[in-house]
Amino acid sequence: MSRDAATPLKRHGPRAGRRADLRGRAASAVARALRLASCVALCATAGPALAQDPPTEYRLKAAFLYNFAAFTEWPVEVGPTLRLCIHGADPFGAEADALAGKAVGGRSLGVQRRVGLDALPSCHMVFVAASAMAQLPRIVDAVRGLPVLLVADSPGAAHQGVALNMTLVQGRVAFEANVEAARNARLVLSAKMLRLASEVLR
Repeated sequence: MSRDAATPLKRHGPRAGRRADLRGRAASAVARALRLASCVALCATAGPALAQDPPTEYRLKAAFLYNFAAFTEWPVEVGPTLRLCIHGADPFGAEADALAGKAVGGRSLGVQRRVGLDALPSCHMVFVAASAMAQLPRIVDAVRGLPVLLVADSPGAAHQGVALNMTLVQGRVAFEANVEAARNARLVLSAKMLRLASEVLR
């Protein structure tokens, strides 16, 4: 009797352990994938020379822009091209060029520089450069209610209406997420991406 009662424990115990191990491995794989994607997103298009050089800050941040686009759920009304607009002085240079034409799901990325305030509603992603941060309240107003993902890399930007704000933490690129700002733009930020954010504002 006791041996029969113990048999299911012997059968199911290892299975439960394996399931927990698989879940742990899956979570680790997601984290590794997002970290590695910052390199893969650009290295795949820039060739061997890029892969051999240490990545610069804005090379990594350009790759983060790609991942932000890839891990955002866009409404159906957004067409086949995701327009990434840089508002203010462009800090990316050629690093942004490497993003042009890259596939994001069933869409492709287009890159436009020095886009004026009046043209921002026609964009889908807007990177607000540090030189344009003084205009941030007007930028937020200009795209209010539209499916436009606001991104920046300035201190405090996530608390001022930017959906995703990149930061440097001990020399590494990290990001903060403002879920409410994304929701107001009718955009959904992937839960997988949010788990890697240094701060999530809801």
